Amino acid sequence: MIKRSFFTLTQPKLKYDLIEPDPKEPESIPVPSSLILLLNEPIDSTRQSLIKKGTCVKKGEKICLYDGSTEYTISPVAGTISSIDTYSDDFGNISTYIIIKSNQSQTTDMSALAYDLKEDIASADEYLRPLPGAPPLAMLASEDSKINTIVITCADSDLLSTTRQYIAVKYLDKIKEGALILKRLSNAAKICAIVPQGLKIQADFDSMQVVNTANEYPSNLPAMVLKDHFNTILPAGKTPSDVGYCFISAEAVVSLANAYKNKTAGFEKVLTIIGKQGNKYRVKATIGTPLRKIFNQFSIHINDQDRIVIGGPMTGFATFTPHHPVRPDMDVVIVQDRDHIPELSDNPCVNCGKCIQACPAGIPVNMLVRYLEVDQYEEAADKYDLESCIECGLCAYVCTARIPLYQYIRLGKHEILKLRADI
Repeated sequence: MIKRSFFTLTQPKLKYDLIEPDPKEPESIPVPSSLILLLNEPIDSTRQSLIKKGTCVKKGEKICLYDGSTEYTISPVAGTISSIDTYSDDFGNISTYIIIKSNQSQTTDMSALAYDLKEDIASADEYLRPLPGAPPLAMLASEDSKINTIVITCADSDLLSTTRQYIAVKYLDKIKEGALILKRLSNAAKICAIVPQGLKIQADFDSMQVVNTANEYPSNLPAMVLKDHFNTILPAGKTPSDVGYCFISAEAVVSLANAYKNKTAGFEKVLTIIGKQGNKYRVKATIGTPLRKIFNQFSIHINDQDRIVIGGPMTGFATFTPHHPVRPDMDVVIVQDRDHIPELSDNPCVNCGKCIQACPAGIPVNMLVRYLEVDQYEEAADKYDLESCIECGLCAYVCTARIPLYQYIRLGKHEILKLRADI
């Protein structure tokens, strides 16, 4: 439940939702006739593609665009590719979407292709990146990887979601199995789990170290977990992997356990849906399912100018279409009615200081935004700690002037990376 602080000189008190004592099973969404897969590689008209419209694919088959491509996806169904086109994300990054028309007669009966999985991280990375939960296998398999500690996250990172908690409660034995697999696959010396206070499962983790995070946002964000529980301050511009930590969701760990047991991939993603009236639904849908199929199941009607937010209310991003597919890393989707969308503005900063008081990293956000608004990204990084931001979104939440501070900061970080890549 979200509550704004009454006193302006205190931080906002935002509480994570705790899963219900006896969690309901997710409602299964039927496999649609067409699925949409996103591939993180742009179309190159100068190269000969391995796939085209009309290409038949098997359930569990790896799909790559070109010979030598390191990016791939996996078809959740047997069917035929009906379309391949360009996809642009919220930052303008170009990738590819692939629409697969499923063979309905084989959707439920046909088993997925078996993989030659070996007990090493390279083999897992070769076949299992697109599993539900999106395990960070590419990071673990990198030659430059220096991961010492793997942190299994049973705590949801944003508000309103209970997806990771549900997985932890329902599949604890699978999490323990997956943790042992990760231990064998990786070179990590330590594997531990973070569990929110109030979730009564920590005693069941056997010998694995369990860290209890506070119920107040943003305690579950990786940077805060490192600071509060591992005595590690994330340096500006660095990621947890740069300091030896890999965060992996409970669902990804369960998916790995199932994949190694069955020698094939799984495709059903658990996610939390928040309707326009705040109604919460737990669903299980095949990766690639258009969101509109889920909305239709619960009679959530999408009107012009309604907003669909992928992710939680603090760190999520809006998509422009209800055809956006379910993705492996998608934990929560929020639908906001057009008449109740929080107001944003292009008003100037009024120097109320709320953003500074709310910022866990102590960034002078009121000064930072002045540089971001005029595209002075290097100056924002050098003078006002742009890269120290942990991207919690609290500054935008408390902003008196309704400036989209979080979006400015995310864009600023993105532009900094582009500028440095061009040097």
